[in-house]
Amino acid sequence: MIRADRFGRLLLAGVASLAIATPSWAQTAEQTTAEANQQPPAPDATGATNDEGQDTATTDVIVTARRTDERIQRVPSSISAFNERALDRIQATDTTGLQGAVPNLNIVQGRGSSNATNIFIRGIGQPDALQTFDPAVGVYVDDVYLSRIRGNQLDLLDVERIEVLRGPQGTLYGKNTIGGAIKFVSRKPGDELRAEGSASVGSYKQFDLRGNISGPIANGVAVGVSIMRSTHDGYVEDRLDDREYNDRDSFGARGAVAFTPSDRIRIDLTADYSRDDAALSVGRPVNNLTTFSGGTLVVTDPVGSGKYNWKGETTPGLPNSTKLKHYGFAGTAAFDVTDNVTLKSITAYRNLKTDDYIDIDATHYEVGDVFVGVDQHQFSQEFQLAYTSDRFNGVAGLYYLNENVDSHQEAYADDLLGPLFLNSGFLRTIDDKLNTKSYAGYANGSYEIVPNVRLSAGVRFTKETKDYWRTTSTFFSLLPAFNSTYVFAPPKGKWNDTSPMVSLDWQATPDTMVYARVAKGFKSGGFNGRANTPGESTKYDPETVWSYEAGFKTTVAKQLRLNGAIFYNDYKDFQARVSGLDTDPVTGLPAPKLSVLNAGKMNIKGAELEASWTPIQNLLIDSQIGYLDAEYKEFDDVRFTAFNGSRAFQTPAFAPKWTVRFGTQYTFDLGGSGGITLGGQTRYRSKQALAVDNTFVNTDTKIEGLFQDGYWVEDARVAWENETKKLSLGLYANNLTDKAYKTDGQEFSSVGNIRTVYYGNPRTFTLKFTARY
Repeated sequence: MIRADRFGRLLLAGVASLAIATPSWAQTAEQTTAEANQQPPAPDATGATNDEGQDTATTDVIVTARRTDERIQRVPSSISAFNERALDRIQATDTTGLQGAVPNLNIVQGRGSSNATNIFIRGIGQPDALQTFDPAVGVYVDDVYLSRIRGNQLDLLDVERIEVLRGPQGTLYGKNTIGGAIKFVSRKPGDELRAEGSASVGSYKQFDLRGNISGPIANGVAVGVSIMRSTHDGYVEDRLDDREYNDRDSFGARGAVAFTPSDRIRIDLTADYSRDDAALSVGRPVNNLTTFSGGTLVVTDPVGSGKYNWKGETTPGLPNSTKLKHYGFAGTAAFDVTDNVTLKSITAYRNLKTDDYIDIDATHYEVGDVFVGVDQHQFSQEFQLAYTSDRFNGVAGLYYLNENVDSHQEAYADDLLGPLFLNSGFLRTIDDKLNTKSYAGYANGSYEIVPNVRLSAGVRFTKETKDYWRTTSTFFSLLPAFNSTYVFAPPKGKWNDTSPMVSLDWQATPDTMVYARVAKGFKSGGFNGRANTPGESTKYDPETVWSYEAGFKTTVAKQLRLNGAIFYNDYKDFQARVSGLDTDPVTGLPAPKLSVLNAGKMNIKGAELEASWTPIQNLLIDSQIGYLDAEYKEFDDVRFTAFNGSRAFQTPAFAPKWTVRFGTQYTFDLGGSGGITLGGQTRYRSKQALAVDNTFVNTDTKIEGLFQDGYWVEDARVAWENETKKLSLGLYANNLTDKAYKTDGQEFSSVGNIRTVYYGNPRTFTLKFTARY
């Protein structure tokens, strides 16, 4: 375990040694901002390379974090960007591969689902995949917002780059970016023919094919097509039969057409489709289960530690299936009204269908077995007007989203009732509908008030309405007199918000910028889709955060790049789903009470450092370090009578004190035969809570099974590229030591004492061949 004070001293010493090791440098503040902000050409399709195609620490990266092309070193906020070569370096093949590569980012496969993603940035997120809960970190694909955390565990198919923006982004992005935003930028077809294909084989019978081709087909018309197919066997075997879980069976395709009828107009049309047909995503129970009759159901394999060698369980007869279909269409039209003014329209439609079976208790008992079927579709329209000049850049826009979500759920729990109730064939069904309409107007601009000093400011006004309807029916096949139905039809929810942002930055030298930023973030209220009884509150209010940040971005002697920030978040009315027990008014049986509270206040402070260094040619060393100190100031919960109705002493979930990554690679030049790159990385996360409910009710005793102690994970790769970098062959190893580590947790103790945790992937090896044209 790393002590914070010792680690801090090591970090400062390491940074100092890096700075001392580089040649001395001096720059004068009188050099113009124009020199510092000169827009270099974007990196080529192979990624962050210098003119010789080598990976370097100080390559210019162009991002569109503020809806205009900027060097990442000139954006006055915390942002990380990854192009194709950077993604290969961190060995990422889907969204979750960013884990560890961004300070204070938690991004893992969501609990109990093969197609959901649990994302927290700086301690702010939303881990519950239920369709009525909005994400707190916005995910965007080519500026189109994805409303659900299901379906956003995206394969990195023909991606030009990924941008991770930390802190509230409401003055620029659609909705629900209270914690930050993750932005995927796809490659657009252009005037040159480009093609790429790869084939991978590996552990657990992994087989992966990917390909893309794009180019012109007529004057002013270019097209592109991308396709992928990916499978592997299950990482978890059943201890009782021959079933396997946590496997992969995915297909995806994307098509794009670009029209450029003149040098002032560009129209991009895209269509994408993905399908996932996987087995159950299975975790491990933390403790024995209980019945409503007072009995104990013994769990045979409590959570352990060490190597990844455990076997799972599910209820015999529960279908071993999770299915997803996700597709969408988008059209972006950009018109340069003048040399300084651009008008843009972004129109999109998306549809998401999931049919998931989930064994929440992860045992052979039928206690928490469910089916969740979701049909979600959304339409969005955004208009932008951008202006650029020597001293002022700005963007203003209007945004509209109309989302409809229908779901059908079934819960099977014969063993939960116990023998006292004759195992009476318990079935609960839930059908609900949710319509969300979001309207927003925003403006954001930067002005050079004096040479080298820019003032940026923005504001967003949001109006959001939600209309919710739900029916819950309970059936007892052997006790039909206990059957019941409840209908919830609450009044429409309406929320308004105004979120400002202001920042000030000073370009001290062409290679060093310092900045300060204040921004407000907002996530609207909603309705509790888990409410089972009339006594539960089904509506909750918005949550807000005021974020204060100061940072620097510097490049030393064209060898070392250091970007750092400190921040403080004042987080209020955060939406917490908590467990409890009620009494069913018809049957008199205990009824799980799964409430959503606007729990109170949380203060989050921390620091971040990103460093990359090229001390000699062909050697690249990089590191990302995050420090986080999150604590509840208020957390009201009437069940905690021993603490005057407060549980503020608990540990906030998914907020480890330290997130650390160290990586290095060296390329051996083979002359006309190309080069061989040896690379590796190690990633560390300190102890973290895996669920909001992480002490026993009305006590301050931690549920240790719902915590993950600090751990390191190591990856390595060796790759050959030919001289032109058109052909490559690489061997990749992930989780070299086969470390068993927990990534997420389910806390449903009011339902049979269910507490279940989920694990990261075991050790895998992959052999990948790539050809480019």
